[in-house]
Amino acid sequence: MITVAVMCGAGTGLGLALLAGYLFPPQLSLAAQFAMLHPPPQGLGVTARPAIIDRPSGHLAAAGKPFAPLLERFGLPRASVRVNLGIVGRVPARHTAEQAATALLGFLTPPALAALAAAAQANVDWQIPLWASLIFAALGIFAPDLALASEAQNRRTELRQALSGMLDLVVISLAGGAGVEQALRDATADPQTWAQHALRHTVEEAHLRRLAPWQTLAELGATTGLSALSEMAAALSMAGSEGARIKATLSARSAALQAHQLTDAEAAAASATERMVLPMVGLLAGFMIFVVYPAFSTILTSF
Repeated sequence: MITVAVMCGAGTGLGLALLAGYLFPPQLSLAAQFAMLHPPPQGLGVTARPAIIDRPSGHLAAAGKPFAPLLERFGLPRASVRVNLGIVGRVPARHTAEQAATALLGFLTPPALAALAAAAQANVDWQIPLWASLIFAALGIFAPDLALASEAQNRRTELRQALSGMLDLVVISLAGGAGVEQALRDATADPQTWAQHALRHTVEEAHLRRLAPWQTLAELGATTGLSALSEMAAALSMAGSEGARIKATLSARSAALQAHQLTDAEAAAASATERMVLPMVGLLAGFMIFVVYPAFSTILTSF
């Protein structure tokens, strides 16, 4: 009976929280309201580039959408998470809905298990499912952040590799007498991966908007959180505005990116080697138990 009462109380509190979020939606800031009055043109936004585009919302986001305003009141998603959302190409509202859905799932799982245990006539203290629900709900909020961080890290690695290849081609074009803008367009002329498409779209966006390409590249670096892209944009800006020597600078940055990629590859290989040690240790422990157990069993049964 106590478990049923806890479940009823949790359901009632959840319903009241949902009703409060619906009746009192979060107030937008003045800057956000002005942005709604003057939306940016379609197809020119940095986060809406075709290579970095949001996928359709799944069932998880649809289930948590009604509860998303409650998490937005607490300032979610955080600034670091928004940077990861920028490179993955996912809107913050969808991520918040997924957080709400996983938190709700974690909150309702322990009472459901407790109800099954009570149906099987097992005595379960009401405090156990209550504290478990709170802990699982907190873990459910941060579970999508961990998955997003892993995906964003993979995308940054791919974008860094595409940037390194683009720098090599830009240096070759500059050595052939091309200008900075023409060298960038030539270096991104034949994109294959999503990262190359993102760089190509950024350069073409600057051409269509009649901006310097390093401005849109700096915007892409800020959106994706890739510092190497922002640094390259700053170097190109110096070359375009002050006539600085750019070939040596870009060659040095390309070498630094390649060294960074090599370091990451070595770290990944070392991590994979360490992970392979764990199964070997498990097999060794199982073999030792298999060998030692008959002797211990004989000693224990002899008394």
